[in-house]
Amino acid sequence: MAAKITFGTSGWRAIIADEFTFANVRLAAEAIARCVKRRNGAPAVLVGYDTRFASEHFGREAARVLSSQNIRVKLCAQAVPTPAVAFAIVSQKLDGAINITASHNPGEYNGLKFSTSDGAPALPEVTKEIEKEIEQLQAAQWEFAAKPNESLIEMVEIGPAYLRDLATKADLKKIRDAKLTVGYDALHGAGAGYLDRIIHDNGIPAVVLHIDRDVYFGGHHPEPADEQLAELKHVMNEKRLRIGLATDGDADRFGVLDEGGDFMYPNQLIAMLVDYLVESRAWKGGVARTVATTHLIDRVAKLHGLELLETPVGFKYIGEYIKEGRIILGGEESAGLSIRGHVPEKDGILACLLIAEMRASRGKSLKNQLNDLFSKVGAVYNQRLNVKLDPAISARVKQKIASDVREFHGRRVVKENRVDGLKLLFDDGSWVLMRPSGTEPVVRFYAESTSREDLEKLLEYGRQWITEA
Repeated sequence: MAAKITFGTSGWRAIIADEFTFANVRLAAEAIARCVKRRNGAPAVLVGYDTRFASEHFGREAARVLSSQNIRVKLCAQAVPTPAVAFAIVSQKLDGAINITASHNPGEYNGLKFSTSDGAPALPEVTKEIEKEIEQLQAAQWEFAAKPNESLIEMVEIGPAYLRDLATKADLKKIRDAKLTVGYDALHGAGAGYLDRIIHDNGIPAVVLHIDRDVYFGGHHPEPADEQLAELKHVMNEKRLRIGLATDGDADRFGVLDEGGDFMYPNQLIAMLVDYLVESRAWKGGVARTVATTHLIDRVAKLHGLELLETPVGFKYIGEYIKEGRIILGGEESAGLSIRGHVPEKDGILACLLIAEMRASRGKSLKNQLNDLFSKVGAVYNQRLNVKLDPAISARVKQKIASDVREFHGRRVVKENRVDGLKLLFDDGSWVLMRPSGTEPVVRFYAESTSREDLEKLLEYGRQWITEA
């Protein structure tokens, strides 16, 4: 039976040699080629890839399929970050890009992501069109038999132009003048040669880890989360560094360690950056966050008189507001953000530079800066759990989430929000959100409160609420 190729929150991902095969990459590329040609009879498409096993070979095969459809292809000469792909689409006025990446997933995965001509991740109406095309090709038992046109494939370097643009969007001089030595862990991902390069070229001293290619990612997930950054923490403490930065497998997500190797939660850093950008650049406009992202951002927006916009989970929705120029920053709890005037795509490299700039400019540890923000708008604490379910009870849990909930852990529900999953807002300002995964028996449970103790209670009750009959 043919594999069902579906595009989730950020593209199609599958296990290499199981469903992620050359045959399926060709199939997806053929479907994308047909969809792109319906919009432009003579298109040009970029093909990028990350540092995973065989990514460059999957990328080459996608390029061959596109060329057989008489599409001009710009094929990246080396592994590239997702935000650099987005920048190249916009700056070169291309018709889109295929990017071979599974982002922060474990090393046994690879993936394929399609971005449209605006540089943003394809919206659901586009990915549904691609999926429909794939189904039709599968029904016709399509196999790649056309002859590639190698003359249409051009090898390109997209990094230098992207890095030059980044240098205009973060104040690197402030970082250098503060004499910060930066720790950076590339986690063997596509950020290597990018964040370390711009830091080096601007005279900022750095200690750099894991910039070599390792398709097993050192036996870890290439995700810049607290549990994956033990080595960076050790180096920071050993060398007494004041800030540590990390990017994920395709460098669209960021991770940050404060003095002493303390992990800073992306939710908090996004809110802190909104406050900093208003203060340092006098920017005005709106701020966008996903439904799962902290309401600390709402408080900062209210403090500065900014419009607050909420979207479903998925940066593609925030990207729409970036394109419109309606917001100064858009962020999501899973460590993704972009700013006004930049690409409508998550950029972990830019995020790291802006956070380092904020640290340098304010001259305080990030923890102290967070406490300063709390003193202005009140403390807020947020956390996510992944609650694994027995497949036998998954349907019951989804039905439970679909029902009306008037009371939760002894507190009255003042509002139900069904933008994405079930979000319950309480009269004390706390809230919870439950989102069933569409691909595995997991419910993602988010909770937020004004105290750590109450947050722990919400998390524990949430786990019970989901799993109990």
